[in-house]
Amino acid sequence: MSAKKKQILSYFDNMSLLMVGALFVLFPIFFLSTTTDAFVLTKQLILIILTSLALLIYSIRTIIDGRLRLRTSPFDVPVLLLIVISLVSAILSVNRYDALIAFAPLLFVGFLYFVIINTVRTQKQLLFLLGTLTIGAVLAALLTIFSFLKLYPLPFSYTHVQYFTTFGSQLDQALYFALVLPIAGYFGYGYINGMSSGKQQEASFTTSATSQNHNAKPSGIMGIFGIAFLVIAVGLGLTVYWLLTSQHPLILPYATGLQTAFAAISQSGNVFKSLLFGSGFGTFINDFSQFKPASYNTNQALWALTFFRSSSFALELMATTGLLGIVTFGFIIYKVLREKNFFLPLLLALLASIVLPFSFTLVALMFILLALFAIVCIHNNPHKYGDAEFSLVAFKKGFLTTVPEGQHVTQSAPERRFSRILPFLFLVIVLVVLALPLFFVARFAISDFIFQQSLVAASENNGVATYQLQAEAITAFPYRDIYYRSFSQTNLALANALATNQPKNASPSAQVQKNILTLIQQSINAGRTAVTVSPATAFNWNNLSSIYRSLIGFGQNADKFTVLTLNQAIALDPNNPQQYVDLGGVYYQLGQFDDAIREFQTAVNLKQDYANGYYNLGHALEEKGQYDQAMTMYQTVKQLVSDNAENTKKIDADIDALNKRVAAVKAGQNPNGEARQQQATGSAQTSPIQQNQQQAIDVNKSETTLPERNPKAEIPGPTVTVTPAGNNAHNAQPTTAAPTKASNR
Repeated sequence: MSAKKKQILSYFDNMSLLMVGALFVLFPIFFLSTTTDAFVLTKQLILIILTSLALLIYSIRTIIDGRLRLRTSPFDVPVLLLIVISLVSAILSVNRYDALIAFAPLLFVGFLYFVIINTVRTQKQLLFLLGTLTIGAVLAALLTIFSFLKLYPLPFSYTHVQYFTTFGSQLDQALYFALVLPIAGYFGYGYINGMSSGKQQEASFTTSATSQNHNAKPSGIMGIFGIAFLVIAVGLGLTVYWLLTSQHPLILPYATGLQTAFAAISQSGNVFKSLLFGSGFGTFINDFSQFKPASYNTNQALWALTFFRSSSFALELMATTGLLGIVTFGFIIYKVLREKNFFLPLLLALLASIVLPFSFTLVALMFILLALFAIVCIHNNPHKYGDAEFSLVAFKKGFLTTVPEGQHVTQSAPERRFSRILPFLFLVIVLVVLALPLFFVARFAISDFIFQQSLVAASENNGVATYQLQAEAITAFPYRDIYYRSFSQTNLALANALATNQPKNASPSAQVQKNILTLIQQSINAGRTAVTVSPATAFNWNNLSSIYRSLIGFGQNADKFTVLTLNQAIALDPNNPQQYVDLGGVYYQLGQFDDAIREFQTAVNLKQDYANGYYNLGHALEEKGQYDQAMTMYQTVKQLVSDNAENTKKIDADIDALNKRVAAVKAGQNPNGEARQQQATGSAQTSPIQQNQQQAIDVNKSETTLPERNPKAEIPGPTVTVTPAGNNAHNAQPTTAAPTKASNR
C-alpha cells in the first residue's frame, strides 16, 4: 500500500473517530427548547446525525481501501437479534406508527455499536473515546455544580433554576454519572497511585481483571482523568442529594411493572404474537393503561399518573418485545458475563437495567459501554475476534467467504476484480438502509419544530397561528397522534369562539355558520384520525369523546357517539376510576341518573377514597331523589377533603343545599329550591381530570359546549362498532379506517 493511500485511509479513520468522539461529548449536554422534548428528543437527533455521518465515512473508506473488512465481536449476534426483534414487534404492534417512531433511535444505537467496533483499532483511539465520554460527563457535572451554587452560565432563562439538568431527569443524570465515573476513576487512580509511590504508574484500560498491560500513558492525561473523576463525583453527589431530598423520582412500583409485563404478553387478543413479540417496542404506555391492576389505585402518590416507562428497562422490554426480546437481552448479559474480562461500568449498567427504568439516554450509554467492552475483548482475543475480509469466490463455491486478518484467500484474477466491487455494494447497502429512516426522521424533526411553535402560539392565545402551524405539522409528518389530538381541540376551540362571540340576540351569518360547521367537521376528522393512527391509546378515545360531548345539543347523535367512544376508552383503560366518572358525567348530563349512578359507583369501587367519585355519585343520587344516600356520599366526601379548605367549603354548601331541599320536600314545596339552583349554576366548569393531576371536587362536565342548534347539524360518527360481550357494557372495538389528513382550510 502506498504512503499516500495510507494517509488518506488514516484521514478517514480520524474523521469517523471524530464523529463518534463529538457525539460522546455532546450527548449528555445537548438540548434544545425548540422541540417538544428539549432533552431526550434532541439527544436522539444528535446521535442519529453523527452516527449516520460516521457510518458513511467508514463506507467511503472501504472503497478507498479496495477491501470490505468488517470487525467481529462477541456481542454482534445478540445485538443484531435485539434490533431485529424490536423491529418485528414494532411492525406487528397495534400502534404501529408509535412503535416505529420509538424504534428508529434504537436502530441508530445499533448502528453506533457497529461503527465503534469498526472504528476503534488501537489503544490510542480507545483512550480518545474514553476521554470524550468522560469530558461529556464532566461538562454536565460542571453545569450541575454551577446550578447548585446558583451560578448560571447558560444564557437561557429556563436554565436558571437550581435543579436544572441537561438530561431532563435527575435520575437519568445520576445514573449517567455513576456509569461514567468508574472510567475516570480507573485512570485517575493510576495517576494518584503513581504519584504516591514516587514514580509514573503504568495504566491499562483493558479491564481491571485483565492480565495484559499496555504502554504507559502520559501522566498529564492520567492527571486530567483524576480531575474529571472528582468533578463527576461531586456532580453525582449533588444529584443524589437532590433525589433524596427534594427531587424524588417517580418510579412505577416494581410489583405493578411485573404484573403489567406478564399481562401484556399473556392477556391480549393475539396471545401468541404478544407472547413472542410483546405489544410493540416503545408502547409501554398502552400496556400500563390496559393492564395495570386495580390495586394501583391505592397508591396515593401515583394513582393519577400514567407511566410511559416501566419499573425497569428489562420489564419494559418484556412487555413491549415479548419473550424473544427479554431472552435476547438476557443473552447479551450472558455473553458479557462469559468473558474473562471485567468492565465495571457495563456491569453496573446491566444491573441498573434490571431494577431501574431507562430512558433513551441510558439505553444508548449502555450500548456504548457494550461496544467499548467489545473492543477490549477483541484486543485480548485476537485469534477469536477481529477483522474479517469479505471476498467473492463465486467461481469456486458460489458464496461469500470471510478471511481472518493476516490470512489470504487464493483468488483468480476475475475473483479479485469482483471482490473489489464489494466495497461499492456495501456503500449502496448503507445508503439504502440509512435513506428510509433518515427521510422519516427528518420529516419527524421538522414537524416537531413546527408543532412546538404551535404550542407557543397557543400559550399566547393566537388561535389562527396555532391552527396553521398544527396543520403544517400534520402535513410534514402525518403519523403522530398527538398532532391530531391537538388539532382537533384547536378546531373545536375556534368553533366555540365563533359560536359564542356573536352579538346578543343575533343569529350568526350564513358564512359564520359555515365556518363553524367546517371547524367542527375538521375537529371530528382529526379526532377520528388520531384513533386510527394509534387505536390502542386511551387518550385518543377520550379526546374523541370530549369532542362529541361538546356537541351534545348541537349535532345529531352526539350523545350516542360520546358514550360509544368513552366505552372504548374504558376498554383500553379499565381500572382508571376517572374514566367511569367521565362516562357517569355524560349520563348525568343526559338526565339518565340510573346509568350515572352505576358508573360513579364503579369509580368509587375501584378507588374507595376517591372524593370526586363520591361527590358525583352524591349528586346523581340527589337528582334521583335518594336524599339519604346522597347525604351519606356528601359526608364521605367531607371526611376525604377535610384537609382542603376550598373543597370543604364547597361540600358544606352542597350539604346545606341538600338539607334545604329535603326540608322543602317535607314541607310539600318544590324540591328544586333557589338555594340548589344558585349552587349548581355557581359551580365552575372544569375539564375532566388529567392523568398527571387530581382535580378539585366538582360535578363532571364538558370543558367546551357549543350552543344548542335546531335543527341539529349532521356530524360523522366514530369509526367503531360495539361488540356485545355478556353484561359487559364497556366493550367497543375499533374498525380500520384510512388516515385522513386534516384540512388546511
